[in-house]
Amino acid sequence: MKRIHIFGASGSGTTTLAAALACTLNCRHFDTDDYYWLRTEPPFVKVRDRRERQALLKRDLEATDSWVLSGSLCGWGDFAIELFHMVIFLWVPPDTRMERLRRREIQRYGPEIEEPSHPMFKAHSRFLQWAEQYDTGDLDMRSKALHENWLAKLRIPVLRLEGPESVEVNLSKVLATLSP
Repeated sequence: MKRIHIFGASGSGTTTLAAALACTLNCRHFDTDDYYWLRTEPPFVKVRDRRERQALLKRDLEATDSWVLSGSLCGWGDFAIELFHMVIFLWVPPDTRMERLRRREIQRYGPEIEEPSHPMFKAHSRFLQWAEQYDTGDLDMRSKALHENWLAKLRIPVLRLEGPESVEVNLSKVLATLSP
């Protein structure tokens, strides 16, 4: 039975690593974005009610013995901490992370997303500006400071993976930590 939470800044690779780990461990992968955001087109524009997202996440996490959960849930999902066997914190240098995010946004929405005439240009620009603040932001936003503060309160094993490593390298580090 493994219950692992992987989190970090947007673009740090939490979802990619979590999916690879869940596949390797043959268990479920859940992502906090699926609970935090309502399904809309375009996505990521309407936040789900806090109680509803908590109930949905709790239902899914308690329905299976082993899982990997990716994404930040600091504050709204703290009830789940008691379920974690391990937490993995990913940190990637800002330049690498921001380049990953730009590539991901272009892959999702097309290169036109970077043109001011595109209907999603403003939202795209706001998202990148928000994400860029991760390493310098304070406790009032999803930031390294908030994540470090949250990590300091945990009483379970924490694996820190820092640097621009590939998913394969990070996966091997996680698996080595999980091995007896």
